[in-house]
Amino acid sequence: METEQRAKRRWPRAVLAGVAVLVVAGVLTAQWLGERPPPAPGPVGRAMAAVEAVGAGAPASPADLTALIGERESWLRAHPEDERSWSVLGSAYLERGRWTADANDFPRAEMALRHSLSVRPKANPDALVGLAALAHARGDHRAAKKWGEAVRKRSPRRWTVYPVLIGAYTQLGQQAAAAEAVEKLTALRPGAAARRLAAEVYRSRGWREDAAATLADATALAGSAAERVTGLHALGELAWERGEPQEALGHYEAALRTDPGYGRARAGRARVMAALGRPADAEVDYRAALADVPLPELHLEYGELLESQGREGEAKEQYAFVREAVALRRKLGGRRDELLLARLDADHGDPAAAVRRLRAEWRRHPNAHVADGLAWALHRSGGAKNNKEALKYAREATEQGLRDARFFCHLAMIEREVRKYGAARRHLEEALRINPAFSPLLAPKAREMLHALGDPPHRGTRR
Repeated sequence: METEQRAKRRWPRAVLAGVAVLVVAGVLTAQWLGERPPPAPGPVGRAMAAVEAVGAGAPASPADLTALIGERESWLRAHPEDERSWSVLGSAYLERGRWTADANDFPRAEMALRHSLSVRPKANPDALVGLAALAHARGDHRAAKKWGEAVRKRSPRRWTVYPVLIGAYTQLGQQAAAAEAVEKLTALRPGAAARRLAAEVYRSRGWREDAAATLADATALAGSAAERVTGLHALGELAWERGEPQEALGHYEAALRTDPGYGRARAGRARVMAALGRPADAEVDYRAALADVPLPELHLEYGELLESQGREGEAKEQYAFVREAVALRRKLGGRRDELLLARLDADHGDPAAAVRRLRAEWRRHPNAHVADGLAWALHRSGGAKNNKEALKYAREATEQGLRDARFFCHLAMIEREVRKYGAARRHLEEALRINPAFSPLLAPKAREMLHALGDPPHRGTRR
């Protein structure tokens, strides 16, 4: 049954064959007519191809995006009424800001996109799609859905709107809507971008094999170095989540061979180094990754590695950097980071503050990550009432489909607190089966707790 369902979700071979035939036919026709294939696009051309999908299609490198930004800014000084160029400029700023983690580009993106709308208030779907993508990047997924659905209602065949809708639906816990949007995108624009987004939807539903196979196909179809490095990093993340550190390491290192400055892949390698018992190498990689992309979530990861080594003072410095980076990002109009701050508070600060933050976030974005975060914050706050409520949210997180070892560990620790020892034992085993090294702080505690719970009772008895 599972094989049949997986087969139904596979991309039709006829479609792949058709794409191959079209590509070969185009090359042969050019040769038949005595024409040379067109030259490879330069930086501006490559970036334009990426921005066509408002950063969700084929990613572009920061260098290409900077070239495009300079070219469009020069053009707009002479042609300020070109609303299309304002939209392209805004989308290029957005994509560069996401790649480099520089929140300064987010307000620039908003300025350009809103100026495009001021030039042409009506019938300007490019600007609306750009604003939807900007809202999604800032973590305001309801606004992203609103903007995106407004475009889809007016222009249902405009394929560029579907990537941002897929992301928004996923973050809102609307998995059926996300899957439907993937199907629509695939029908309108089959290729690497559609496959990459489909893989993310499969992952969120717990279909890990389908996600890995589809993402591998998308990476093989990569048309640029930026697209390839993005795919390789995502393959590494999937392998890490499955508890396969050596496979993850291979993907991360392939990404770094493609782009040695891709900090996210270096952070992935740091995670693997820690899991393989090489903390000194992990520390070197974390520092290098933070120099490339100073993401607050990487400061948190690095801090927890330091804390696991008994270096509490240095860990606290990293936790302070998290708060500083989040505050700066918010001040500059970047991402809200509610979930990240709540996780920091739950484990290393004020759990009650995390509960307040995540109750509000759950009303906005009821997805598995927020459910897990709220469950853990309630548990960390203590008290029988909080743990009873925490159990409800922890079950919600694990039942949505995502196979995350941290989710199952949190559920098990809450179950032990409410004396559901058999369930706690099963879910601790599940967490460690998914990824034995999922956290330098929690994974050792999970093993200790599993040992303390002892062997399960004899069959036929209940506990």
